[in-house]
Amino acid sequence: MNLKRLIVATAFSAALVHAASAQSVTGRYKVEGRNFDGSRYSGIAEITVTSKNTCRIVWSVGSASEGICMRNGTVFAASYGQGGTVGLVIYQIQPDGRMEGLWTMADRDGVGTETLTPLK
Repeated sequence: MNLKRLIVATAFSAALVHAASAQSVTGRYKVEGRNFDGSRYSGIAEITVTSKNTCRIVWSVGSASEGICMRNGTVFAASYGQGGTVGLVIYQIQPDGRMEGLWTMADRDGVGTETLTPLK
């Protein structure tokens, strides 16, 4: 599935989820993660609300990656494109506002981890 089709499908799904709200996740976050091979990375992510149910996320970790996102209760999900490959990350929102997640990329073995911590 190409990135455009994934984005359209995700946006359509987001429109169907009435309880979802992207509003409270807006802001800048410190990014700390581990790649498939266990190596660490860090950077900044910025989340911007674009509708009642959806948002945009930009990760600045080495090079920039951009994607769409949405929240449903304590689950926050984002899809992104990087170097022609599609990726997916699913976070669990913690009571203190941190988001702890797992990510992967299409057609690759492995799972990485990532934590977003709100910057004040």
